Amino acid sequence: MSLSEALRIGILGTAKIARSFTQGVRLSKSVRVAAVASRDTGKAQRFAADTGIERHFGSYELLLADREIDAVYIPLPNSLHAEWTIRAAQAGKHVLCEKPLAASAAEARAMFDAARRHGVKLVEGYPYLAQPQTLKMRELLEAGAIGEPRLIQASFGFTLSDRENIRLDPQLAGGALMDVGVYPVSLSRVIAKHRPVRVQAVAHFTSDERGAGVDSALAATLEFAGGLLAQITCSFESALHRQALIVGSAGIIQTTFANHTSAEQPGILRLRAGEGKGIDSTVQTATVNGFLAEAESFARLVREGTAPGTGATPEESIDILMTLEALLLSARSGAAVAMT
Repeated sequence: MSLSEALRIGILGTAKIARSFTQGVRLSKSVRVAAVASRDTGKAQRFAADTGIERHFGSYELLLADREIDAVYIPLPNSLHAEWTIRAAQAGKHVLCEKPLAASAAEARAMFDAARRHGVKLVEGYPYLAQPQTLKMRELLEAGAIGEPRLIQASFGFTLSDRENIRLDPQLAGGALMDVGVYPVSLSRVIAKHRPVRVQAVAHFTSDERGAGVDSALAATLEFAGGLLAQITCSFESALHRQALIVGSAGIIQTTFANHTSAEQPGILRLRAGEGKGIDSTVQTATVNGFLAEAESFARLVREGTAPGTGATPEESIDILMTLEALLLSARSGAAVAMT
């Protein structure tokens, strides 16, 4: 693949988010969705026809064997991420995998090991990380605009009324934390620059004929070395909301840390500099489809090899999963969990 060629991406699966991803990258000059695969040939054919994708396959294996595919995007259920990422790496394909990267930190380590062995790039997909809004937030933090971060409050939730939704299936590594809670956990890890040393959580758990159920709402405190505290919440039982407050020793940043920004949902940061009341200001950033920004960052990483992308680093992805596991253990046991 030359620097002038578009990265040819194949999609494993025909989930709703795969349609959104395809639509988001449609205008890109550096990324092209070249094929889609499903274990149901009819689904793959219909998806390709609906989205204008040139080729479709009736199995994931056939797509992975295609030499005209440079990379794959994996929007499969959480429990399948590790298997198909490893198989894609073995086939020599770079991988952009939906969050959460895996069902456990052990799976994530195996995935990165496979990517290294086969010389391919693996990135966990977080569109918000590629947003100008988030890039500006990181720039302000690095410049010391609010001093030393001391407290983070981050939340993401919505109402999930479909009780048969795969997000509620424990066999598929479902739950509110794994679906939307990963975002405030990721944001906290980005700001802290290391994983927590201790976490404590409470949660509501579902229970149905499929088993013990999953968390439908969770609230937690994350304690980081150096004194930074993060309070996070996630929910399938609330109105749609997504927001974060970052409080420093000398100021405050408020952000929606959105996946996608637009004229209706602009990429705005609210900044208050100063230890006292300070002066509030609004920082306006460019609006962009998060899938487009994420995919183009991934393409740059693939082309340039060592160039940093905007996605989660391997260390961040593993730390996030270690944190998710500790939070669920704490919520089920009722006790704080120390992390090493």
